[in-house]
Amino acid sequence: MSNEKRSPARSLHNYAYYSNMGIEMGVIIALGVFGGIKLDQKLNCSPVFTITLSLAGVAIAMYVMIRTALRNPNKKQDEPKNTH
Repeated sequence: MSNEKRSPARSLHNYAYYSNMGIEMGVIIALGVFGGIKLDQKLNCSPVFTITLSLAGVAIAMYVMIRTALRNPNKKQDEPKNTH
Protein backbone atom coordinates (compact mmCIF):
# COMPACT_ATOMS: atom_id res chain seq x y z
CA MET A 1 0.00 0.00 0.00
CA SER A 2 1.26 3.43 -0.77
CA ASN A 3 0.99 6.37 1.56
CA GLU A 4 0.58 8.92 -1.21
CA LYS A 5 -1.58 11.91 -0.43
CA ARG A 6 -4.24 12.71 -2.96
CA SER A 7 -4.67 16.22 -4.15
CA PRO A 8 -8.03 17.85 -3.42
CA ALA A 9 -8.56 18.33 -7.16
CA ARG A 10 -8.10 14.59 -7.81
CA SER A 11 -10.45 13.69 -4.96
CA LEU A 12 -13.07 16.07 -6.32
CA HIS A 13 -12.64 14.61 -9.79
CA ASN A 14 -13.17 11.07 -8.47
CA TYR A 15 -16.21 12.18 -6.45
CA ALA A 16 -17.76 13.76 -9.54
CA TYR A 17 -16.89 10.72 -11.67
CA TYR A 18 -18.64 8.25 -9.38
CA SER A 19 -21.53 10.58 -8.56
CA ASN A 20 -22.26 10.74 -12.25
CA MET A 21 -22.84 6.98 -12.26
CA GLY A 22 -25.70 7.33 -9.76
CA ILE A 23 -27.25 10.18 -11.69
CA GLU A 24 -27.08 8.18 -14.93
CA MET A 25 -28.75 5.20 -13.27
CA GLY A 26 -31.54 7.33 -11.87
CA VAL A 27 -32.24 9.02 -15.20
CA ILE A 28 -32.27 5.74 -17.16
CA ILE A 29 -34.63 4.03 -14.71
CA ALA A 30 -36.88 7.10 -14.50
CA LEU A 31 -37.13 7.24 -18.30
CA GLY A 32 -38.13 3.58 -18.38
CA VAL A 33 -40.82 4.07 -15.75
CA PHE A 34 -42.12 7.26 -17.34
CA GLY A 35 -42.24 5.64 -20.79
CA GLY A 36 -44.04 2.60 -19.38
CA ILE A 37 -46.63 4.74 -17.64
CA LYS A 38 -47.29 6.74 -20.80
CA LEU A 39 -47.64 3.57 -22.91
CA ASP A 40 -50.01 2.02 -20.37
CA GLN A 41 -52.15 5.17 -20.38
CA LYS A 42 -52.17 5.41 -24.16
CA LEU A 43 -53.04 1.75 -24.71
CA ASN A 44 -55.45 1.48 -21.72
CA CYS A 45 -53.86 -1.64 -20.33
CA SER A 46 -52.64 -2.90 -17.01
CA PRO A 47 -49.17 -1.86 -15.83
CA VAL A 48 -47.47 -4.36 -18.14
CA PHE A 49 -45.37 -1.74 -19.93
CA THR A 50 -44.51 0.08 -16.71
CA ILE A 51 -43.15 -3.10 -15.16
CA THR A 52 -41.40 -4.24 -18.34
CA LEU A 53 -39.75 -0.92 -19.14
CA SER A 54 -38.74 -0.27 -15.54
CA LEU A 55 -37.02 -3.67 -15.39
CA ALA A 56 -35.39 -2.99 -18.75
CA GLY A 57 -34.26 0.39 -17.38
CA VAL A 58 -32.67 -1.30 -14.38
CA ALA A 59 -30.84 -3.76 -16.65
CA ILE A 60 -29.60 -0.98 -18.93
CA ALA A 61 -28.58 1.15 -15.95
CA MET A 62 -26.60 -1.75 -14.47
CA TYR A 63 -24.84 -2.29 -17.80
CA VAL A 64 -23.93 1.39 -18.02
CA MET A 65 -22.77 1.44 -14.39
CA ILE A 66 -20.54 -1.61 -14.80
CA ARG A 67 -19.09 -0.29 -18.06
CA THR A 68 -18.39 3.08 -16.43
CA ALA A 69 -16.92 1.50 -13.28
CA LEU A 70 -14.52 -0.61 -15.30
CA ARG A 71 -13.02 2.46 -16.91
CA ASN A 72 -10.04 3.85 -15.04
CA PRO A 73 -10.97 7.36 -13.82
CA ASN A 74 -7.32 8.20 -13.17
CA LYS A 75 -6.24 7.53 -16.75
CA LYS A 76 -6.49 10.49 -19.07
CA GLN A 77 -8.38 9.58 -22.24
CA ASP A 78 -6.65 12.17 -24.44
CA GLU A 79 -3.07 11.05 -23.78
CA PRO A 80 -1.22 10.16 -26.97
CA LYS A 81 0.28 6.69 -26.92
CA ASN A 82 4.05 6.46 -26.92
CA THR A 83 5.02 4.25 -29.86
CA HIS A 84 8.79 4.37 -29.23
